[in-house]
Amino acid sequence: MWSPTVVCRGTEAADGVADRGAQAAGGCARAGADRLRSRIEELAEELAKAEEQVSRLAIAREEVTRVLEEPAAAEPAGPAGKPAGELRPASPIGVVAVPPWQEGAEASVLPRSYQDLLEVAADAGRPLRAAEFAAAAGLATDRAKVEGLRSKLKLLAGRGWLAGVPGGLFTLPDHAGKTAKPGR
Repeated sequence: MWSPTVVCRGTEAADGVADRGAQAAGGCARAGADRLRSRIEELAEELAKAEEQVSRLAIAREEVTRVLEEPAAAEPAGPAGKPAGELRPASPIGVVAVPPWQEGAEASVLPRSYQDLLEVAADAGRPLRAAEFAAAAGLATDRAKVEGLRSKLKLLAGRGWLAGVPGGLFTLPDHAGKTAKPGR
């Protein structure tokens, strides 16, 4: 186990030996300080690696949660529109999580994270940028997270749940006087 203690042996002070002893002690102290600086650099590198791993695990956990929040698909219909078999949970991979908006559609058909974005748009009452959505929803506002959120907003806009406004803004659309009903 590493110990920060540095042992320096001094010399006795007699007839000019004190100066050499002070120099030796100074050299010993410098050597100890150099060893500590080296150890600090090693620990800083270990810390950076550990923080990177924590960051990657957090991103993986968010992605797994997002995928699991998406609704499962039913099996395709058989003849005469009847289900081809029993309904069973399906893999969420490849599932359309954000269906196109239709008249009478409620936000409850969307995954919770998308419902939250519609609620933010409704509460704001004005067009917002992706970073403003992130801040209002209590999400991280660093560039990478905002870009991921912008993808969700574009998907919602592409499916009719939100409307894109020039300048990179998003708001609730006016579907001929009818808007999506967030939170229901």
